[in-house]
Amino acid sequence: MSVQATARISAVPGEGGATALPVLESGGPLALRRTRSILAGHARVTVVGAMTAPLGGDRLAVEADIADGARLTVDSAAATVALPGAGPHAGPATYDVRLTVGEGAELRWLPEQLVSAYGSELRMSTRVELAPSARLVLREEQILGRHGETTGTLTTRLTVRRAGRPLLDQQLTYGPGAPGGWDGAAVLGGHRAVGQLLVVDPGFEETCPRSRMLSPTAALTRLAGPAVLVTAVAADARLLRAVLDEALEELEAPEEAGVR
Repeated sequence: MSVQATARISAVPGEGGATALPVLESGGPLALRRTRSILAGHARVTVVGAMTAPLGGDRLAVEADIADGARLTVDSAAATVALPGAGPHAGPATYDVRLTVGEGAELRWLPEQLVSAYGSELRMSTRVELAPSARLVLREEQILGRHGETTGTLTTRLTVRRAGRPLLDQQLTYGPGAPGGWDGAAVLGGHRAVGQLLVVDPGFEETCPRSRMLSPTAALTRLAGPAVLVTAVAADARLLRAVLDEALEELEAPEEAGVR
């Protein structure tokens, strides 16, 4: 039997510069827990998997509304594993993430990896609406197949709008049924871990990192807006995370070296 569930988060400015969470509503396999934050003024929410999901046919969603001036970090306790449904007619699973970030607010969206297991089919979409002065750090990582197996079918779409205008709209598809060459030299080159790191920062209006290669399999691209996108492929999840973590550390360093 498929599951339909939505988890909701609302973050607002609290007393003494802190951020309050008036809405923290779990749904089905998506259990939300307030956890200790290491960033001053930030609330932190960790998504904990309460059951195996997403399975074929499941309809899952997460909604987060970060009000003007609030600061929120969202992460997860473990990787999300997309699995086949219980029967041959289960159909694809869907996982929709909808994020809204207000004026002067900040969202750090840093979940663990999404693993596409053999035989699964998942359609994942992430839609973000940003106010002009909002700041966003968003990381996505896809692992194509568990150890020793081939991948399932995975389609992901990331759409970001800032001040009502498109900033980024990117769709990726992997596995059976994907366009030919998805795992070839022009796309993955045999790698099975792929990820992206998006940083939207109003400060980049004045000083923005330049586009450049970070490694033979990772690139930083300056977007048409106060934002940069890091894309990378790697042999495994550990190597991919190391590349993205290093890129984020550099982008957030006050003396960031690769600026215009």
